[in-house]
Amino acid sequence: MSEATTESFEEVFASEEVGVPAGQRFQFRHSGHQAPRRDLTAAEFAELLAEASEGDRVPSPRPTPATWDRTELDAEEVIDLIGRLPFRGNKDHWRRRRRSARSLLTWLAQFEGDTWQARWINGGLEDVQRTWVDQVLATYPDLESRSVRSLTCEIHTGMMALLAGQIIRPAYRWLLSQHFNFTLGQARLMIDPDGFARLEAHCDKTDRTGQHRTGALNCVAMMLLNKGGRIADITVDDCVEFAAAMRVCHRTARHVTLFYTLLFEMGILGEDAPPTLAAARAPGQRTVQQMVDSYRIVSPRVRELLIAYLTIRKPELDYASLRGLASTLCLTYWRDLEKHHPGIDSIDLAPDVAAAWKQRLKTIRESKQRQGQRREKPERIMLAVRAFYLDLAQWAVTDPARWGEWAVPCPVRANECVGTKRDRASKARMHQRTRQRAPVLPTLVATAERLRKEAVGRLEAARAVAPRERFTVGGETFIRGGGDVTKTTFVFDAETGRRRNFGLEEDEAFWGWAIIEVLRHTGVRVEELMELTHHSFVAYTLPSTGEVVPMLQVAPSKTDRERLILVSPELGDVLTAVIHRVRDGKAVLPLVSRYDHHEHVHSPLLPFLFQRRIYQQNAALNRNFIAQCIDNILLASGLTDASGEPLRFTPHDFRRIFATDAIRTGLPPHIAAKILGHTDVNTTMRYAAIYSDDVISHHRAFIARRRALRPGAEYRDLTPEEWQEFLGHFELRKLELGVCTRDFGSPCVHEHACIRCPALRPDPAQAPRLREIIDNLHARIAEAKQQGWLGEIAGLEVSIAAATEKLTAMNRLTERHGVVHLGMPDFRAVTGRQT
Repeated sequence: MSEATTESFEEVFASEEVGVPAGQRFQFRHSGHQAPRRDLTAAEFAELLAEASEGDRVPSPRPTPATWDRTELDAEEVIDLIGRLPFRGNKDHWRRRRRSARSLLTWLAQFEGDTWQARWINGGLEDVQRTWVDQVLATYPDLESRSVRSLTCEIHTGMMALLAGQIIRPAYRWLLSQHFNFTLGQARLMIDPDGFARLEAHCDKTDRTGQHRTGALNCVAMMLLNKGGRIADITVDDCVEFAAAMRVCHRTARHVTLFYTLLFEMGILGEDAPPTLAAARAPGQRTVQQMVDSYRIVSPRVRELLIAYLTIRKPELDYASLRGLASTLCLTYWRDLEKHHPGIDSIDLAPDVAAAWKQRLKTIRESKQRQGQRREKPERIMLAVRAFYLDLAQWAVTDPARWGEWAVPCPVRANECVGTKRDRASKARMHQRTRQRAPVLPTLVATAERLRKEAVGRLEAARAVAPRERFTVGGETFIRGGGDVTKTTFVFDAETGRRRNFGLEEDEAFWGWAIIEVLRHTGVRVEELMELTHHSFVAYTLPSTGEVVPMLQVAPSKTDRERLILVSPELGDVLTAVIHRVRDGKAVLPLVSRYDHHEHVHSPLLPFLFQRRIYQQNAALNRNFIAQCIDNILLASGLTDASGEPLRFTPHDFRRIFATDAIRTGLPPHIAAKILGHTDVNTTMRYAAIYSDDVISHHRAFIARRRALRPGAEYRDLTPEEWQEFLGHFELRKLELGVCTRDFGSPCVHEHACIRCPALRPDPAQAPRLREIIDNLHARIAEAKQQGWLGEIAGLEVSIAAATEKLTAMNRLTERHGVVHLGMPDFRAVTGRQT
């Protein structure tokens, strides 16, 4: 949803058709490219291109050839060639093209050069991208005898013929500054008609239509206009160079990545090509030397030391930890010392130098956004520096020739690395954050469900009317935008004229609801949420009853520990909706690649659950979109904190709330740790933030006494027998009328009178049996009345009321949920796998 701007072109609705007040206009955002702000010379373009590509992989594209066969033809041969090319149009158009091309060739002939390409470059038109027509008109023949409009049309027609005929090949800075949509369409017929026909057939097969498809084809045509050749000759580096040129020329169109996706899907870029344009641009993981050199360390001796140290530490660290350690040692430690003590060349620091560095460490200096702020945990940096010195001292014992000169006293003492007080303060803030957000979680969940239903209602109402018709939904009146009724979902507020995209609003509302539901029901980390695929579902069969229990396999992330999570009915409903939406009527989920911002790598193509279709291509959800969806729901909920400021939720808040609720309801901490993927049960116990201080102190005292008496039996890893006991609880939950949802370890308070128990989740398929039970209860009441059994009558009436309530619940479940086939992968017949 966005406001229209003054740069947008307008389409004015007729007042008599839609009843818009006189003079009121509705603006449509320009769907094409944005022109560059100024003309660029070759040197300026190269400089801006280097700035736009900073941090990206350095490509090696094909060079634009200086000469080729068509540009070496003489004027008459060029005219004859243009007459033989299969342009669209009748004979009048054919004559006009030949005449216009001849006039433009006559103008180009005044410049020096052996080829038309050389004359084009020497003419200097590539340096005047916006006013090149005026430059041609200034010295054009017949200027006085003809109108400027007819001459301008002739110049454009002649340029179209020369470009489509591959007589000249302008640079990207000139091509991207023009609006040659018709010219690019003609060029597709001239340059590689068979290749573009296959590309368009692939677009039809994958349902790519509209302006995004045309824009993607035009991007491919512009690459061929500059490089020459055929579509099959395009390389990955050509695409990377073209995308960077588009950013320099401010051509940030929505189809800027679709052209790469089409080429990749057709196999034109090769088998080893990255799956996305972002992956092709990404430099990937940097080497240790590149990491150290990025901090511009002055001392060559210390630079070589840091490279050698990080190289030895690299095998035991993941890439994110290695980057963090390099930042600590190179930037926060040594670069800070070089900045305040120029010429320093030894890690043997004087006491005053070390003391000054520790004092500066209390405030953040290396980040522009947080410059001058107080550093929360400087102990972590000092611990890394101390480990650096101790490692060098230890290595010097085994290899004195290599490390002996670096075995110097450590400037950081052991007690300076202990931040017990700060850890307690951090833990208290985390507990307070959980205590503040846990009570309002039901409100947030209800808001997400409400926004989703409202967005669906608005979208259906918009698609039910014809373009430019008024409709009212939710008390608001809108005007349907133009375009295809089934796909275009732009509307305009009838009062303000504000432009809204109901399709995008419904998409964000759905994913916000799905993200919140999955996070609160599973307690997974946000990285684990994004890594869920269609292969994450595992069907576990209970040995005794044969009941199939769905489990969700969570891939290793932070602690490299794979785990299984039981799929509850509520979670199953959410995942069903997600799969149904992503599949969109297809047999399988689309395969997409996801970028891991921790490891700086792109994953292989996988059927990720959390993916969305945007601009006619599927993409995995990223952290920014997840945070945006949660923030939108929070803003609509109106929740505030104690100071009246809007409440903020992060994905990790749901994990803390999940762990806290699990421990509060009696789940043993070591089983909760197993579900959450914690390596230490004490980490799980840190989430118990809802307890009062008195309960926490007594509970800790009890744990301390129990630890002293039975440390081996109580504080140990989960045994297979205990895990089987936990799973065995679910073998007893299958009942006559449904499933028992009683918590693990809790007794049956109704003594197996299940029809009265609120923990019974009724199965809609057992509705006929429940009706028979209700009829039997009515017959027993009639008999009790005849016999005068008043106590029996009171008990039977309670049972009838509970049974009627269960029947109503069954009917609601039947109306709410339909049967959707998930297409769950099943490997049992192939591998005999059993979880």
